[in-house]
Amino acid sequence: MLSEKIIIGSDHAGFCLKQQIRDYLINKGYVVFDIGTNSAEPVDYPLIAKSVAEKVASSEYQKGILICGTGVGMSICANRFKNIRAVVCSDTTSAKFSREHNNTNILCFGQRIVGEYLAKDICDIWLNTQFKGDRHLKRVLMIDDL
Repeated sequence: MLSEKIIIGSDHAGFCLKQQIRDYLINKGYVVFDIGTNSAEPVDYPLIAKSVAEKVASSEYQKGILICGTGVGMSICANRFKNIRAVVCSDTTSAKFSREHNNTNILCFGQRIVGEYLAKDICDIWLNTQFKGDRHLKRVLMIDDL
């Protein structure tokens, strides 16, 4: 859905890929808010993850994307927030099923793990796959209640 507002952020280890993904999504017509970082100078990734997770949890943005070296640190931080279901994806199948079955709302990946073209494919699939609801809704609600 191109009308969705997406927030994106990275640490220094994901900076270059974040720039590429941000520009790619904007060129596709998405509304993208980039919270930084804005260089390859070292920053603390938990602060970036916190900013994105808070804005997605509050529904200011429907979806978020976080990029670091591997995606793992960002996902651990983001998943600390209520109603956030962050997923690390390094393949398109995981991206698809994370949306269909788990209604994930933050996508994480690593610049050291995923190349530019695969990252774009992952984003396309993740952003365009709808949550199936039905029997999966019960489970997502259980996750949110943990």
